[in-house]
Amino acid sequence: MLYKSFLNLQLSALGFGNMRLPTLESGGIDTSKADDMIAYAFEHGVNYYDTAYGYHEGESENFIGKSLSRYPRDSWCLASKFPGYQKRQNWDPEEVFEEQLKKCGIDYFDFYLLHNVCEQTVDTYLNPKWGIMDYLVGQKKLGRIRYFGISTHAGLETFLKFIEKYGEQIDFCQIQLNALDWTLQNAQYKYEFLTKHNIPIWVMEPVRGGGVSHHSQKKMN
Repeated sequence: MLYKSFLNLQLSALGFGNMRLPTLESGGIDTSKADDMIAYAFEHGVNYYDTAYGYHEGESENFIGKSLSRYPRDSWCLASKFPGYQKRQNWDPEEVFEEQLKKCGIDYFDFYLLHNVCEQTVDTYLNPKWGIMDYLVGQKKLGRIRYFGISTHAGLETFLKFIEKYGEQIDFCQIQLNALDWTLQNAQYKYEFLTKHNIPIWVMEPVRGGGVSHHSQKKMN
């Protein structure tokens, strides 16, 4: 496994996402198969695992927390995300965050992100009425979030709107970066902007869930 330096950590260059775990015909996560996948990844050097509040209808956090509990807590890093994309009448960031910690069975998140800062969510995240940013920045100060970041599929205007307001509060930014989204999601501009401002980049969808490889195969044929 190759490792990348991030502050005081050595993170595996390849992380394990928990959005597309194997499922049972009757529904739900096939925990037996998924546990085997986690074990294989861990034994081959993967130490970064990514989940989110909404993955697998809310069950991904339960699964990955239980699966990783087989290993010493300091041997892996877990990332999860605040679900600001959901349609709600009101937001209680404390309630959501405490629920996530409980589901994962941990006392702190190594990495925690605002999930998909975009045109549909940015006002929720920036609204002082809900205090989402203030609360999460506070949790970082308390050590319950080690590193705070965002994931984004936003257009450039929204992307810059958020970064200009809260760029100093985030430790990293996760963008969709692959051969197609280099232009389709303006990943090139985001990459160059973040690099210029010394904000570390996390890559999601490097092969677009397999879509890039399928596209390449069609082009070859």
